[in-house]
Amino acid sequence: MTARRYRWWGAFGWLLLSWLVPSLASGFEPEVVQVAGKRYAIVGEIGPRTPRNHGLNNTLGFVVTDEGVVLVGSGATPEGARLIEAAVAGVTEQPIRLVVNIGVQDHHWMGNSRFVEQGVPILALKRTVENQRRRTGAHLTRMRQQVGEEAETVSPLVAAEPIDADRHAFTFGGVEFELIWPGDGHFAGDAVLWLPRSRTLFAGDYIFHDRMLGVQATSPVLRWREAFHALAAMGPEHVIPGHGYPGDLAKAKRHTGDYLDLLVARVGKALEDWTDMEEVIEEMADAPAFDELKFFDDWHRRNIHQTYLQMEGQ
Repeated sequence: MTARRYRWWGAFGWLLLSWLVPSLASGFEPEVVQVAGKRYAIVGEIGPRTPRNHGLNNTLGFVVTDEGVVLVGSGATPEGARLIEAAVAGVTEQPIRLVVNIGVQDHHWMGNSRFVEQGVPILALKRTVENQRRRTGAHLTRMRQQVGEEAETVSPLVAAEPIDADRHAFTFGGVEFELIWPGDGHFAGDAVLWLPRSRTLFAGDYIFHDRMLGVQATSPVLRWREAFHALAAMGPEHVIPGHGYPGDLAKAKRHTGDYLDLLVARVGKALEDWTDMEEVIEEMADAPAFDELKFFDDWHRRNIHQTYLQMEGQ
């Protein structure tokens, strides 16, 4: 897979965009990576949400079509959405004509209002919208802690006419898409956007690249693992993850699928053997296949702990 990274801060361009997008003056900008053809990833901060990055610590993407841009995700805040607009404008003069929401977590959709104000429709599955609404309060509370006053600018608008189905095929600008719920993942209600002709998968938070994934109480690890294997069976050639840089299926397996398999297999065996949770955590603490992932030290033990609690309660 070829990847071309765009840096678009030439002297005139930077001056113009800094005027149009005041948040660029903060020094943060997402990176646009050409995945293949007219398909791109927008890679935000790999680290945590901060006021500087406007909550944009995830990976989004877009597809340039004959009728305009299909944007996958809108960021966490209106200001973050403006950064995303500027990133797209650095690649194409085509306007954003459709926003697809595949994620339930805040940084995938809470910038929707920026595009709704411009008359751009939001497309999402019904189960995604239901879980976005269910989690809105918790997301806003967390964002206030992480991005500060900017969280008060968020107007959490969801898709007005969500699709009441688990698969929805559509064509836009001559490109075939399919919005799919493969099972619950990092959050219940997450979905993916699949481009069958180019075998390109906008995987959202089902797949983490370059950094350790986080298993939380909201992350049903057994179903997440099943969903990953369902996505792998589709045979994607290009994978745009929910966090990190795009890659291929082999990278997705190394950084996400193999890790979920490890958690489920090792914790499952420990529970069969009636092994105490603290002992399991110590036994699994060393995981050399994954310790080069960013935040391994922060998340690995917590992931074992959460997986144990979930599987013990099954």
